[in-house]
Amino acid sequence: MKKSATLYRMHTSEHICPYGLRSKDLLKRQGFEVEDHTLRSREETEKFLKEHNVETTPQTFAGGKRIGGYDDLRAHFDMEPAGQTGTTYTPVLVIFAVALLMAIAIAFAYTERVSLITVIELFVAFSMTILAIQKLRDLYAFSNSFITYDLLAMRHLRYAYVYPFAEAFAGIGMLAALSGYLVGPVSLFIGTVGAVSVIKAVYIDKRELKCACVGGDSNVPLGFVSLTENVFMIVAGIWMLSKGFS
Repeated sequence: MKKSATLYRMHTSEHICPYGLRSKDLLKRQGFEVEDHTLRSREETEKFLKEHNVETTPQTFAGGKRIGGYDDLRAHFDMEPAGQTGTTYTPVLVIFAVALLMAIAIAFAYTERVSLITVIELFVAFSMTILAIQKLRDLYAFSNSFITYDLLAMRHLRYAYVYPFAEAFAGIGMLAALSGYLVGPVSLFIGTVGAVSVIKAVYIDKRELKCACVGGDSNVPLGFVSLTENVFMIVAGIWMLSKGFS
């Protein structure tokens, strides 16, 4: 006999509850036949909440008892909490992975022979540009996080607002093949200050901080990956300067 469950979820012209849809999908994936009740107005929803003495929707009922909302449903099926919890390197690793794929794609499409040097140059340029975009989405939030560990930004707060633009300039400058004398010093400077700041905060002072590398609202821990971003910029700066001298 197929298992059955009753789901009450909010679905109005103004609001469709995402957790209601997630609950319905989860129940179906667990082999339940779902009796789906949509609450079509705020008044209907308030009435339901009062009748069942609950505070939120969706609500799932199965086996003659109330299971609860989406989080309760996941717990009922012995599943981990939904979404990312705690610190994670996922955001910055995703950026690096996509930047690498973009670099390979561009090198393959626009060069006669895919060169490792070209792929690396494009990868670093794309990484810097994408990371700059993440910071520029909310400069205030970024700066609030950045000034807690960057040595220069601690002394001169406005540097926290300049930094993302400088990073974007370096990345776009590499893509545009601007003079190494113009782009190299910028990349080298911000990368060196950043690397020294991370080393001091993490490896000397042993502070546990969140990195602002993908924006001020991230849960990326300050550490090796953050240092890698700055090393990229240092190497890119030296490389561009060396190309300018050659």
